[in-house]
Amino acid sequence: MRDTRESRLLLVLLVAVAFALITVDIRGGQESPVDGARQAAAAVFGPVENGVAAAVDPIGNAIGAVRDSGERHNRIAALEKENAALKAELGSDDRNRNRLRELDSLLKTAGAGQYGIKGAQVIAIGSAQGFSWTVTIDVGARDGIQRDMTVLNGAGLVGRVTTVGPSTSTVLLANDPDFTVGTRMEKTDELGFATGQGDRPLLVQLLNGKAKVKPGDRLVTFGSAGDRPFVPGVPVGEIIRVDPMGGGLTRNVYVRPYVGFSKLDIVGVVVQAPRSDPRDTVLPQKPKPAPTVTVTVTAKPPAEGEQAQGEKAEQPLQDQAQDQRAGQDQAQDQQAGQDQAQDPVPDQAQNQEQNPDDQGDATP
Repeated sequence: MRDTRESRLLLVLLVAVAFALITVDIRGGQESPVDGARQAAAAVFGPVENGVAAAVDPIGNAIGAVRDSGERHNRIAALEKENAALKAELGSDDRNRNRLRELDSLLKTAGAGQYGIKGAQVIAIGSAQGFSWTVTIDVGARDGIQRDMTVLNGAGLVGRVTTVGPSTSTVLLANDPDFTVGTRMEKTDELGFATGQGDRPLLVQLLNGKAKVKPGDRLVTFGSAGDRPFVPGVPVGEIIRVDPMGGGLTRNVYVRPYVGFSKLDIVGVVVQAPRSDPRDTVLPQKPKPAPTVTVTVTAKPPAEGEQAQGEKAEQPLQDQAQDQRAGQDQAQDQQAGQDQAQDPVPDQAQNQEQNPDDQGDATP
């Protein structure tokens, strides 16, 4: 349509008519004269609008989803990051609680033996190939660590320091085949030497080939001259097997160490030896045997009705017992009568034996 004078007049006329209809509709309220025309238009164009909306809504939803996908992705990423942080926090709490337990056990062991220790953490483990069992700890010469110092944890003997650096040290573990420590038996004081065997129990050679030992006996370190490399009284382990006594001068026993060498974390380096040998005081207390449970059964007295029924049931039994006793008495009386009937014959013969003269006199 071209922009002409007639078209402009028509547009102005239509606008004026529209305003007039709007004014009439507003003033008329619910009784508006154009209400019928509006309902007719709604009836005609309503289905068309619904069809158009049904066709257009999926497209609109897709456009909205694309527009919101970035925000949702960012929200999911934030939630995943928060979840990972919470898991890491929970894991760190468990690890911290475990380390606190190990530290508490280490302090109790050091206090029982009066050992002056320097706490350390295992930061690396050596290769176990060729039976080389070593770990690296995070303390060194700057912390007062020296070569040939005893290393322990809350369970017992871990090893000895072999190499010292400025801030780290290397520890030879007690299960290494090149590791040897003097031991002493609990209570009996039998001496020996423990040697590592890798992942197998420690081999202990007792100096007394006739020593009386049994599984369950425990050993501690004997100590070294000048307390280097070993201080006395550190728990070593428990005997699990004893070789039969042979003709040798020594005797072999196998000891399960108290320390788990594959799960070391918190350890202590003994920087000050005890003033006196702690002997067996550092060993943990043996578990007490479980108490024996005794069950006492108390007979319940019968009720009055039950007692009466019991008495009635016992009455025939009592009468039967009395009848049996009466029959036994009667049988005994009959037996006594038979005995009396047989007694005169022996008595007469006995009288004849006692008075042979009388029989002779009676003979004519």
